[in-house]
Amino acid sequence: MTVLKLLVTGGLGFIGSNFILNLLKNHNDFHVTNVDAQLYGSNKKSLSEITNSDNYKFVSGNITDYDLMYNLISECDAVINFAAESFVDRSISDAKPFLNSNVNGVFTILEIIKLLKKKLVHVSTDEVYGSLDSGSAIEESRFNPSSPYAATKACAELLVNSYIYTYGCDCMTTRCTNNYGPRQFPEKLIPKIIILASQNKPIPVYGTGKNIRDWLFVDDHCDAITSVLLKGKSGQSYNISANNEIDNLTVIKKILSLMGKSEDLITFVEDRPGHDLRYSMSSSKIRCELGWSQKSAFDVGIKKTLEWYMSQKDWWEDIQQSTLNHTPWKN
Repeated sequence: MTVLKLLVTGGLGFIGSNFILNLLKNHNDFHVTNVDAQLYGSNKKSLSEITNSDNYKFVSGNITDYDLMYNLISECDAVINFAAESFVDRSISDAKPFLNSNVNGVFTILEIIKLLKKKLVHVSTDEVYGSLDSGSAIEESRFNPSSPYAATKACAELLVNSYIYTYGCDCMTTRCTNNYGPRQFPEKLIPKIIILASQNKPIPVYGTGKNIRDWLFVDDHCDAITSVLLKGKSGQSYNISANNEIDNLTVIKKILSLMGKSEDLITFVEDRPGHDLRYSMSSSKIRCELGWSQKSAFDVGIKKTLEWYMSQKDWWEDIQQSTLNHTPWKN
C-alpha cells in the first residue's frame, strides 16, 4: 500500500484539526505531519486523541520560517495550507499579523513548492468576494474584500495564481463559506453563543443581527478538501458552500431554543466597521466535477455542535475568559 505523506499547516486550529481527524479516521493510506505556530487560535487538546498515532506527527513552527518549511515540504507529497490569521475583528484592530501569516507565509510555501515540485491545496474563504446584495459568487467572480483579513486572503490567492501561471506550480485553491462545528475557537459566533448561554451571560449581537452567512458543517468542508486533494484539477479553484443562508439573529435564537434559554440574553451592540451584510457562493463546480455534496443539514449539524461543546468543557474553559467578550476593533 502506497502511503501519501501530507503536510498540514495550522492543524491545531478549528478546520485544520477537524481535517486531520476526519482524514485519518476515513483513510488509512495517509501520514500527516502537522506544523502549527500555536498562536491564539490553536489548541493542542484538539488532537490529543491521536498524539501517539503512528500516522501523525506534530511540529511546532511558523510557516514563515523558510528553513523549517523547506525541510518539512521536502519530506511530503502534498501540502494543505490552513494556517492563517482568521478573525475579522482582530484584523480591524491590527492588520500586521494578517499580512505576515496570510501573505508572507503563503509566499514562503510557494517559493518552496516551486523548487521542490510539490502539490499545494490552499484553503481560502468566501470573504474574498465581499458582500453581495443578490446572487451567488462563482469561481470567476471578481474579488471585492472588505476587511484587512479578507484582503490578505485575496492577496494570497493572487500569489497562488501567479505561481501556477508563471512557474507551472501544481496548486489548487478552495473557498469555503462560514464553518461551524466542534473545536471552533470561542471568539467565533456559534461557540460564543453556546458558551455564554450555558453560563446565562449576555450574548452580544452586532448591529441588527441581520447579516447573512451560508453555514457549512466542518466535516462536510473536510470531505470537500479531501476530494479536491485526490480528484481536483491543478490550477483550479473550487467554491465550497452548503446552501444554508441564515442571518445571525436566527442562528442565535435557534441555539437558545435548543438550550432552553431565554432570548432575553440577546444584547445588541454597536456594529463593527465594514461589516459585510451577505456572503453567498455557488458550489456547482465541485458538486458536478468532483461529486462532492454536504451531508449535514444545519439543524443536524448545530445539534452535534451543541452536544460537543456541552460534553467537552475542558477543551474551552481555560481559554474562554480572554476571548468571549473580546471585541478587538474597539481597542
